[in-house]
Amino acid sequence: MTDVMEQNGGATGSGTISNGAGATGPKGGTPATGTAEPDAASRIAEIRVRIDEIDRALIELWQERAALSREVGATRMASGGTRLVLSREQEILERFRSALGADGTQLALLLLRAGRGPL
Repeated sequence: MTDVMEQNGGATGSGTISNGAGATGPKGGTPATGTAEPDAASRIAEIRVRIDEIDRALIELWQERAALSREVGATRMASGGTRLVLSREQEILERFRSALGADGTQLALLLLRAGRGPL
């Protein structure tokens, strides 16, 4: 895993920070939550638990979507169809762009590539 830069400019390696309210960062003195205030640190830890749940769900959905997309492509090609249907890809790109803006377009491009591979 790559290092992540915290707002204070220090790099943190994977495994050096936990969600615990009392946990400290890599240097031992900076709280992993970015605050030494106990109530705020506790709330941040609670929020991070939910973020981690969402991340797990997103990863699972990403993998399921990619597998389904690959199955669509294999079925289409096995029946003599084309490898890609550009109008379908444009539809997906527009859906994500409309909902999420420019970042949505980038996310859609990643999703499409995960399902069909690089062009």
